[in-house]
Amino acid sequence: MAEGEGAIRLRPPRDRLDPRAVGWWRAQWLLLTAAPVAVLGILGAFIAQARFWLLVPAAVLAGAGLLCAALFPFWWYRTHRWEVTDDAVYVSTGVLLREWRIAPMSRIQTVDTVRGPLEQLFGLATVTVTTASAKGAVRIEGLAHEAAASLAERLARITQDTPGDAT
Repeated sequence: MAEGEGAIRLRPPRDRLDPRAVGWWRAQWLLLTAAPVAVLGILGAFIAQARFWLLVPAAVLAGAGLLCAALFPFWWYRTHRWEVTDDAVYVSTGVLLREWRIAPMSRIQTVDTVRGPLEQLFGLATVTVTTASAKGAVRIEGLAHEAAASLAERLARITQDTPGDAT
């Protein structure tokens, strides 16, 4: 057999997250930045002797947070991918440190769908696929909550029909 014929080729997962994930990530950045900026700003307002040394870092942190909220979510959206086949769950994440996780159907132990308060606000959900791997669960974040429920149901059906003991 010639090289390439019948060989399985690794490729990036094909499915993108829901576009609302960009807004969700942006909101996370802004909330993460807002808390320390607010603390520094309040302290700077009440402590006159340290006002400069509190308000300057607050301004720098606010600017950095706004810049990160503007840029990173789009970058993450372009690099995060997932796919489910009859054989495995594939997830590719990361920007600088790329991680590609593959969970064979025969190794899946549980499938969970989680919707935190911010995810609910954006209509999103996270599907967590727990396996017998020492690396931990495979998470697909930023899915539309309807798609996440459908995916969890599909995975439950596929894993039930897949032989193996998931250990």
